[in-house]
Amino acid sequence: MSDHYETLGVERDATQDEIKKAYRRLARELHPDVNPSEDAAERFKDVTHAYDVLGDPQSRAEYDRGPSLGGAGGFGFGDIFEQFFGGGRSAGPRSRRQPGQDSLLRVDLDLADVVFGVHRELRVQTAVLCETCDGACTTPGSSPQRCTMCGGSGHVQRQVRSLLGNVVTSQPCAACQGYGSIIPEPCPTCAGHGRVRAERTIPVDIPAGVDTGLRIQLPGQGEVGEAGGPAGTLYLEINVRHHDVFSRSGDDLLGTLEVSISDAALGARSTVEGIDGPVEVEVRPGTQSGDVITIGERGVTRLRGAGRGDLKLGVQVVTPQRIDRRTEELLRELRDRTKAPAPQLAQFKQGLFAKMRDRLRL
Repeated sequence: MSDHYETLGVERDATQDEIKKAYRRLARELHPDVNPSEDAAERFKDVTHAYDVLGDPQSRAEYDRGPSLGGAGGFGFGDIFEQFFGGGRSAGPRSRRQPGQDSLLRVDLDLADVVFGVHRELRVQTAVLCETCDGACTTPGSSPQRCTMCGGSGHVQRQVRSLLGNVVTSQPCAACQGYGSIIPEPCPTCAGHGRVRAERTIPVDIPAGVDTGLRIQLPGQGEVGEAGGPAGTLYLEINVRHHDVFSRSGDDLLGTLEVSISDAALGARSTVEGIDGPVEVEVRPGTQSGDVITIGERGVTRLRGAGRGDLKLGVQVVTPQRIDRRTEELLRELRDRTKAPAPQLAQFKQGLFAKMRDRLRL
């Protein structure tokens, strides 16, 4: 029996990559579809068998240790038992056409986008069907040819001598990689893969009410598979950007309304700019810092259900830092007339901002 390293033309300390490259070079030279001579066919069988042994690190290690009880070429008891109890005949050649992988794309939205929903044209880099061969993997006008090494079965059988007698093993054909056919003229555009990477535009209607972390599923918009296999799923992961004025709590929008001392005491009406247009706000007389003014149906449209949440404005009474003499006189008069008590300690309560935050989220 010839030495497998000599058959492949590599040194015994060759790396697995070097062994693979040597095999591929010899296979292209000796394959029956390329070289029809009997000598080349015989050498091709020897080269393929040598690669079957040396191409797998475990069987190569057993081969390097020399013949064992299981027979030559590193074939041992595990291989025998696999054939009898775990192997079985192959179901046939494997298909080149494989399902595509799923993809994940992050989509950044403004808070205003999620109030009513938004339409986006998303540009993605992904694997798409090759337009030249339409997924056939071959040059137009040509077609795959049945592998002469395995006869189109995708597997080759070998008889190995063991303690249990002659055992027939079945392995994927190294010449066609188990496909049962070879592609003599691969498509020049996709190099025989049936797909290429390209940028494409996907129109998407993002519904109202989505929030950060939510994933939208788009079946059939992911990567096209090998040989034009069905595309996977594209997942859109939503991220809502920070807003300088409003924040979100469920379906409600939260904001802070600054009110002067006089308006807080006497009451006032005002128009403020909401996230989707002007909002009429009424400040009742005697309003305190931490009070919450609720405007119904001016929040976020509910993702699953009818209607919208509320707009909740926490009041912050603003004390002027600079006043003129006349204003000071009026404030002193107000203090005297209302007989306001001097500053004093009261029962401990949570901070005004924490109190307002908790009220807003009720």
